[in-house]
Amino acid sequence: MSATTKTRRKLDISFQSDVDNVSDNASTRSASKGSGGARKNKVWEYIALSTVPLVLVLGNSMLVPILPTLRHELGITQFQSSLVISLFSISAALIIPIAGYLSDRFSRKAVMIPSLIVYGGAGILAGFAAVWDSYGLLIGARALQGIGAAGTAPIAMALVGDLYKDGEESQALGLIEASNGAGKVVSPILGSLLALLVWYAAFFAFPAFCLLSLLAVLFLIKEPERKEQPKPIPQYLRSIKQIFIKHGRWLIASFFAGSLALFILFGVLFFLSDILEKPPYSIDGVRKGFVLAIPLFGMVTTAYLTGTIIRKNGVLMRWLMNIGLALMVISLALAIWLNSNLYVFIGLLTLSSIGTGLLLPCLNTMITGAVEKAERGMITSLYSSLRFFGVAFGPPLFGWLMGMSHRLVFITVSALSLIALALVFFMVKPGKQVQ
Repeated sequence: MSATTKTRRKLDISFQSDVDNVSDNASTRSASKGSGGARKNKVWEYIALSTVPLVLVLGNSMLVPILPTLRHELGITQFQSSLVISLFSISAALIIPIAGYLSDRFSRKAVMIPSLIVYGGAGILAGFAAVWDSYGLLIGARALQGIGAAGTAPIAMALVGDLYKDGEESQALGLIEASNGAGKVVSPILGSLLALLVWYAAFFAFPAFCLLSLLAVLFLIKEPERKEQPKPIPQYLRSIKQIFIKHGRWLIASFFAGSLALFILFGVLFFLSDILEKPPYSIDGVRKGFVLAIPLFGMVTTAYLTGTIIRKNGVLMRWLMNIGLALMVISLALAIWLNSNLYVFIGLLTLSSIGTGLLLPCLNTMITGAVEKAERGMITSLYSSLRFFGVAFGPPLFGWLMGMSHRLVFITVSALSLIALALVFFMVKPGKQVQ
């Protein structure tokens, strides 16, 4: 081989090496950009998903501070005012399983989008009912809002299971529970602030939040394409039956614990809202909103941190669920005797809410991961439906028990929490790694 040929070959090899290096560098930069873009998209997805439980909570909790005023303005009883919360939740609870089935058969967004429209539109109707002093129309509008609410947060929970896996799924579910709790923190304060304008302002403000959530779901969430065909109804129902045959023992215990946690949370809110306005406290308006927010802030912070750290770790989930329920039992039992000092009482309720924040993200992750995509909407909806029943019956039952004895309220809920602890301890035993 001549010297000239050898030199040309060396130059060719050198040139090709330079081209490969440039190509590799470009690929690396492209992958980096792609990864950054994916992370940015995921953040926007998280934000959009978190707006759905937020507006769901605002539709109920924002009205808690104005219930005493509503009772006075419309000339109704305490039980009738509690129905403004309860009827919304009951109608939602009844419709949620239907919404879950429709989301499994068609798509999650196909259910969420019209649901948000109905939810916001019925809020405007409820506002006019309050202006016209029409209790009957108000109750009807709230029931219609509940029907709209059925297709919001419960379906968002199923959508999280479709979009994410493993640690990302538990983190997103923790964020949804934290958003749910954040709504509970903000809503009493927001409801009290809006009441400074006019007592029924919250009804008219709520549709604006619905509109923002609707736009976020429409433009920021891209639902994964469905590869499988929807199952015929008989086959679908058989699949649901098989899930309960296989997982029913721990699913039923989890459903009870989740619904009880919400029953206690909303019952306590109703209890606090009522006693704070009476002597010796005489706390109302925005000040009352801030006091109501204290226990809820403990729950929000705990729920977010729990969702971040559990990452499908079944052993850790079991520890946190049992610790959370134990905290609820202890704090609510102590409240039987220590409810005369407001500072101690608020501290005990905050401790109970922290227990709720440990419990709910673990239940959400386990229940969402227990089933395949085709039946996920129904299972998460059944769970959400029972949670709504817990919310619905909290205010009226707490009101009924309060009529007999404040101490009886906490004897009842601490005993129920002890039953939930026993059920979860003996029946909910996730493996080392939750699916």
